Amino acid sequence: MAKKEFSYRGMTLEQLQKLSIKELAEILPSRARRKIFTRGFTDQEKLFLTKLEKNKIIKTQCRDMIVLPLMVGKTIRIHKGNDYVQVLIEPEMIGHYFGEFVLTRKKVEHHAPGIGATKSSGAISVR
Repeated sequence: MAKKEFSYRGMTLEQLQKLSIKELAEILPSRARRKIFTRGFTDQEKLFLTKLEKNKIIKTQCRDMIVLPLMVGKTIRIHKGNDYVQVLIEPEMIGHYFGEFVLTRKKVEHHAPGIGATKSSGAISVR
């Protein structure tokens, strides 16, 4: 079975990469569109975009940055709170935010209760 070609709102990756930021913003979801049109990019995000053109791997703490078509194929190290997680940007990620791909919370793992946690655990010897 052949792999299905990527398209975002009826446009191929090559067509998306030719669009300017303003033209791309018109086809993005409303939250991303508001961020680009009304608020624009922050200074930190602008610096990130200039570094992206020069390097293949970049570290960033901009978890609210939108994945743009020019980022496809690049490896970005996104801050998780205590370290950076490497993420390879794929075409399916366009329009999403960096924070969606690096979760900051761990799954809670419960173990056996300690001594004194329940009434019956007081009868168990410490040794």
